[in-house]
Parts: sequence; structure tokens; C-alpha cells
Amino acid sequence: MAATTISIEEDQFSCPVCLDVLREPVTIPCGHSYCLDCIEDYWNRPTQKGQYSCPQCRQLFSPRPALSRNTVLQEVVDKLQRTGLQAAAPQPAAKAEDVRCGVCTGRKARAVRSCAVCQESYCEAHLRAHEDRFHGKGHKLSSAVDQPRERLCPHHDKQLRVYCRSDQQCVCSQCAKERHKDHDTVPVADERAAQQKKLEESSLKSLQKLKEVEKELRYVVRYIKHSTEAAVEESERIFSKLIRSIEKHRCEVRELIRAQEKTAVSQAEELLEKIQREITVLRRSEAELEKLSHTEDHIHFLQKCKSLHFPSKSVELPSADLLPYFMYKTMRGALADLKGSLDEVCEREFNRISEKAISLKETSHSGTAKNKVRDTDIPPNSEPRTRAEFLHYYNDITLDSGTANPYLSLSDGRRGVTTRSEPQPYPENPDRFTNWAQVLGRAGIAGRCYWEVEWAGTGGVSIGVCYKGMNRNGGGSDSKLGHNSKSWSLDCCYSSCSFQHNKDSVVIAVPCGNRIGVYLDFRAGTLSFYNVSEAMVLLHKAKTTFSQPLYPGFWVGLGSTLKLCSFKGLN
Repeated sequence: MAATTISIEEDQFSCPVCLDVLREPVTIPCGHSYCLDCIEDYWNRPTQKGQYSCPQCRQLFSPRPALSRNTVLQEVVDKLQRTGLQAAAPQPAAKAEDVRCGVCTGRKARAVRSCAVCQESYCEAHLRAHEDRFHGKGHKLSSAVDQPRERLCPHHDKQLRVYCRSDQQCVCSQCAKERHKDHDTVPVADERAAQQKKLEESSLKSLQKLKEVEKELRYVVRYIKHSTEAAVEESERIFSKLIRSIEKHRCEVRELIRAQEKTAVSQAEELLEKIQREITVLRRSEAELEKLSHTEDHIHFLQKCKSLHFPSKSVELPSADLLPYFMYKTMRGALADLKGSLDEVCEREFNRISEKAISLKETSHSGTAKNKVRDTDIPPNSEPRTRAEFLHYYNDITLDSGTANPYLSLSDGRRGVTTRSEPQPYPENPDRFTNWAQVLGRAGIAGRCYWEVEWAGTGGVSIGVCYKGMNRNGGGSDSKLGHNSKSWSLDCCYSSCSFQHNKDSVVIAVPCGNRIGVYLDFRAGTLSFYNVSEAMVLLHKAKTTFSQPLYPGFWVGLGSTLKLCSFKGLN
């Protein structure tokens, strides 16, 4: 009798749970077979809730069926494995961020889809088994999600398809009809779209606000750097001037000591010459005496010896201790006192500067200040209104003679300037304006600053600011205040008034007064000019972005004078 040939597919002997060849196969009451460990793990899950179902047909068993090995099936599997049946290829393990397959035992594979009916997530292999079993009939698949059962209503075991806005929770359709009947409910997709739009708008607003803060902070950093640069430059200028003053006095003291030395040495040398002449006369007398001592004529000796002269008066020597006492006692003591006084002054002023810096730091942290208007008291984009408010930002400006054109004459402690018809005896300086009758302030400024200028005369004046790098040589526009990209100016005369910057001119309808107030807000990038009176009258306001510390600059026409107003008591 011929042997019977049976065709057996590989998946007939694969566990529907792990998709591997059956290991210790058991058959449950509905007739489906599984690995012993797979069905035990499946029934041990909390989702079974005391009712145990078949992973394939979903038939329920209660109580939990007792499991025993299917020895016949094990023998068949063993025999088939010996003849070449291979296990199904294992699935790649899920990563930490992946949704894990709810059916895999041991090492979990990455889930690709979830079934709303089965309430499980499946990897590719288990998804194929699911599709082969149900062919999509009533089993709606979705993107893989963790714990699909959480998407079910705990009261009715139905899909959460409705969102209750009144209670702010997801509910099923039956809950919407019963427990949330009079509530504001919408499909979850609509609520998701509304919430997503709201969150996107909030995200956009937050991003815009953060970008504005970022922009402001970047500007603050630049502002602090420019202010620091101006302060360092001013301190360097003052210390250089102090060093030059000390150097000058050092030279004067040295010349004084040398003059005293010259006088004392001259006196001693004159006395020395006199002594040397007397020594010469004495030696001649000694020679004559020696000659007479050898004569035997007593009468001749007595007659000749009367002409010999030997002075007996002692020579009064100058004091050898007077000059050393002056140099090493008086002078050294005076210089030591000077050094002590200078050290004391420097220490006192440095402590005063440090205390102001600490006070400013504490004020900036606490956000409070007493009896003084600060930059933070006025919003960045606004300006003071009254003259009293402007004067809180008064900056004590003096003129730099090193930049003054040779035809400018400075006066009033370098606060006044007049154009002369003859050049002044200024020393050579590469920072000096060679052609235009212009002069700059001594120090760069950054921050909020205010100063006032009085002017008079028929020649007119220009009042403005510029960068330090503005050209000083020649008669071109690159060195004329207000006529290049590095400077801004208000041109004043009795008949007209105009604002100048980078070859652009703005005619101002309001006549210029004889006292002009200049307000600079470096951080806000504004430069404003005012007619100073009880009510500050705005002449022009320029808006830009300053990239470097600014220097006050002035041009004075022939026949005109200009004076910087002083309010020292306000500093």
C-alpha cells in the first residue's frame, strides 16, 4: 500500500502569539493550540479581569481552564522539525521610543498598528496573523498606540469618540447621551483640531515674545558694551592727563634740584678758584723766602722780607650739608607727603566710584531707586517731557582742545568756543579737524544723556554727535558734521534751521532758539533736539541704530560763539 503524502504549511504549527514553532504545545477548550508559556502569559495579563479568552476566536472561559501538554501535537512538531521545518523569522526588538507589540512574549517587537476591537497593538508578524484571522471584518485598525484599552470607555467598553468640553474629558457615544446629555460635546477630532490650533497660536505668541526678549537682550548687551567702552575711554583719558601732569611736575622737581645743584656747585667752584689763586701767590712768597734765607746780608733780608705776605685768616667754607639736606630731607619729605596725599585721594575717589557701582548694581537688581529718575522709570520708546525730567539725564560735557580746529578759541573752562580770524597756537594732533571749524566733546557717551547749548552770532552753529572714527582731515563732506553716515547735526542760524545726516537735509519749520537742548537715548536709537523753554519744543527727532559710542560735536561759524551750559550741581 502506498504511503500517504500530506502537505503541511509551516504556519500550521506556529504559535499564534509568538509566531514561532510551538514549544510545549497545549490545546485550550475551543480547539486552538498555543505554546504553554505564551497562553499562560496572555491569561496572566490584568486585561483578562477573571474572564479568560482565546487570543484567536475570543471565546471566553470561566473559570480558567487547566492546561496540559498536547503530547501528540508535540511529537508531530518534533518530527517535522527534524525533517527541516524552520521557525518563523524573529521580529526586530522595539526601541525605547517605539510602541511595543502587546502579543509578543519575551523580547517585544515594534508595533505598527492597533486594533480598536481586540484592544491590542501588533507588530508586522502578529498583524498578518490578525488579518488572516479576521480579514478586517469589524476590526478597525489605527496607528500603533500604547495601551489601546485606555482608549475605551471604562463604563461601556466603547471607543472614546466624543469630547465633553464642560467636564474636559473624552467619553463614548453612550456616555454623551446619558451622563453628559446636556453638556457641550463635540467629536474628539474637532476638539483635537481646536486644541491644536490654540496651542499652535500660543506657541507662536510665546516664540514671538521670546524673540522680542532675545532682541532686547542682544541690544542690552551691545548697549552695555558701548557704555563700558565710553567709560573706559574717558577713564583712560583722565588717567593719561593725570600721568602727564605728574610727569610735568616730576620734570619741574628734577629741574629745581638741578638748579640748586648748579648754584651750589658754582659758588664752591668760585671759592675754589680764589683759593687756587692765593695758593699761587703763597708759593711765590715761599720761593722768595727760600731765596732770601740763603743770603748773608742781614740788611737786605730785613728790607725784602717786609714785602712777603702770608695770610693767616682762615677761609670760610660753604655748608656742605645744605644742599643734601634740601634734596634728601626737605624735598624727599615733601614728595613723600605728596605721594601719601595722592594715594589717599586716589583711594578715596576709587572707593566712591566702587560704592556708586555697587549701589547701581543693587538698584538694578531690586528695581527701586529713591529720589532719582532712572532709565527704567521711562519706557524704552518714550522720552522725558518736562525740562526737569530732561535734566535728570544731564551730562557734563567739556570740549577737547586736541580736536579743535586751529581757528577755534576755547574759553570758560573749555565750555565756550569762538571762531577767530587768526589760528591759535595749538600743538600738532592727528585728531584735530584741519579744515572745518569743528570741535568734539572730550568723552564718548552712551545711554540716556542730555545737554544744553547756548549760541549767538551771525555765522550760525551746528550742534550734533558723531562716531569717533569720523574723518578729521580735509574739507570734504566725510569730515563735516552731519554730512556723512557717521554724524548727525542740527544747523542753526537766525533765518533757518535744518537737520543733517549723510547728505540728507530736513528743513525745520520751527525757528531755532538761542538755547538748544540735545537728548540722546542710545538704547532706543533716538537723537532729539529741543528749543529750551518752560515748555520743551521739539525741533527734530532722528531714529536710527547706533553702533558705537557717540561724541558731542560742534561747528561754529565765523562771528558766532557757542557755550555748553553747566549744571554741575545735578551730577
